[in-house]
Amino acid sequence: MSDNQVKIDKTYKSWIKEISKRYRQSQIKAAVKVNDEMLKFYWLLGKDMDSAKDAYPWDYKNVSKDLRKELPDVKSFSPRNLLYMHQFYRLLSEAITEPQTDAQIPESTIANEMFSIPWGHIILILNKCSDNRDEALFYVHKTLENGWSRAVLMNFLDTDLYARQGKAKTNFGTTLPAPQSDLAQATTRDPYKFNFLTIHERYDAKELKDALMDNITSFLLELGNGFAFVGREVCLDVGNTENYVDMLFYNIKLHCYVVVEIKVKEFEFSDMEQLGGYMVAVNHQLKGEHDGPTLGLLICKSKDHVKARYALEASSQPMGISEYDISTVLPEEYKSILPTIEELEAELTDLDGELKNE
Repeated sequence: MSDNQVKIDKTYKSWIKEISKRYRQSQIKAAVKVNDEMLKFYWLLGKDMDSAKDAYPWDYKNVSKDLRKELPDVKSFSPRNLLYMHQFYRLLSEAITEPQTDAQIPESTIANEMFSIPWGHIILILNKCSDNRDEALFYVHKTLENGWSRAVLMNFLDTDLYARQGKAKTNFGTTLPAPQSDLAQATTRDPYKFNFLTIHERYDAKELKDALMDNITSFLLELGNGFAFVGREVCLDVGNTENYVDMLFYNIKLHCYVVVEIKVKEFEFSDMEQLGGYMVAVNHQLKGEHDGPTLGLLICKSKDHVKARYALEASSQPMGISEYDISTVLPEEYKSILPTIEELEAELTDLDGELKNE
């Protein structure tokens, strides 16, 4: 094959790839547009039902039956789905300026966000918070911001993220400049939900941290968008001693390191002293020229709120204190029933040997 033919072949392949890329992009845009138009239709139908409630008698079953007669190929008009459309409209009716005509959809940031997520996501949100517009819009915004799947959204609905977001006790307001203090506060949660763990009821600190490491993806999801894992038991040489940080993260949005210490007991004043020392060491040894001040987060089994407030007031380092919660733990007797990793490996080795001898 000549050099010219090779060049033509490469150019052709690049052209084909470019066409494929444009097609994929057009598919995504088409899907978004279809979703947007469908949700606008649902919103307007909800508005129609709300406006018609005083004009003539109707119920969801009759409307469903009559619409299905007119549109037999459409599967969207079940009584349950009509109820969701009505709730969808009522949820936004006070937050969005009414359009001039029934055929118009109002333009606003809220409307744009609500019409940008799939209907299945909206149904989950309506089931959880149909009577709380602020809570519903919180989950809509988070879904768009983080690209949550339906399963991830369901998890955060079940664990009531709205009530936990930004609720850690911190001293960010006095140790960080605005608006960084507000952004840092917004990244916190209290309590942190470790429902993704399978752990026996008499776990110790090492077992909890091992379990978190085994589920690091779920742990990062619970910490929130922007957290990147740096390492566990990160060694910091301070004077003649070696000190080990439980877990070290970097927050991409805040552009700073975050030192996380895990305690399986009630909060004590000494915990803050340890955390503060680690934070100063990170500032001296790891923090770059363009990094913000290192943050500290103590996640403990429980805390006395007054003691936590006093400890935070006494510290000049930006830090927060949160609790954690594990919804289900295995009874202690399960620990002896479940095989260890070593036992499983030995069993598999024996089985492999038996298969080879057959």
